[in-house]
Amino acid sequence: MIVDLKDKVALVTGSAGAIGSATAKVFAANGATVVVADIDEAKARSTAADIPRALPLRLDVSSEAEVTAGVGWVQSHCGRIDILVNNAGINTATGRVTFDEFSVEEWDRVVAVDLRGVFLVSRAVAPIMLRQGGGRIVNISSLLGVVPARLSCAFTAAKAGVVHLTRTMSIELGSRGVLTNCVAPGSILMAGTEAYFYGKNALRPDWGKRLLEHIPLGRPGTVEEVANAILFLAAPESSYVNGQTLCVDGGWSAGGFLYDF
Repeated sequence: MIVDLKDKVALVTGSAGAIGSATAKVFAANGATVVVADIDEAKARSTAADIPRALPLRLDVSSEAEVTAGVGWVQSHCGRIDILVNNAGINTATGRVTFDEFSVEEWDRVVAVDLRGVFLVSRAVAPIMLRQGGGRIVNISSLLGVVPARLSCAFTAAKAGVVHLTRTMSIELGSRGVLTNCVAPGSILMAGTEAYFYGKNALRPDWGKRLLEHIPLGRPGTVEEVANAILFLAAPESSYVNGQTLCVDGGWSAGGFLYDF
């Protein structure tokens, strides 16, 4: 997909990860200057080093102070912010349990990044876009933010919150030139899903097989396919798309949903 992002500045959070780095690369390939923001500063630097016109930024999206300072740094170094992709996200690290066994500490950790982070970064960037007369915000949710699943209560709640926050932002900012939309990826082939579901030596290939049985396209998606959906929503050509959630899931959400393991 080729669009014109020349002279545009894009801030992509979580962009040392698989989807984030793919998004940063596709933005740069279409002419944008990209700020590669990630809590892992070393990875942000190494990712930015491989991308034309890219700048690295260490950013903890759950910290109000760090977000304020980081967005200020971007504005001072780049002069503007035209595109924001709220991609930074985490899932539970303590194992899958039912919500009545889920710890408050783990709930707070996941929600702080996956929902609070989207709010904090958007709130810091929106005034800059409004002063410029426009901009694009693309929030990254998940298929599990559209259709709930067992054993992931913090993640599903936070990602569902992102979907509704997107709608709220769209009706509050749209009339002032800032369009807000959401991408909800389904099962995407990355290091984690390959190791757990899809790889030759996957830990749970039986789960991977069950997942694919409920995806009409019969395969996991690629990070490039997600990145191109994000690019579309950031492109000038999507100028009448606002407040929408685009599921990049191979048709999984259309029916036959199963996620109960």
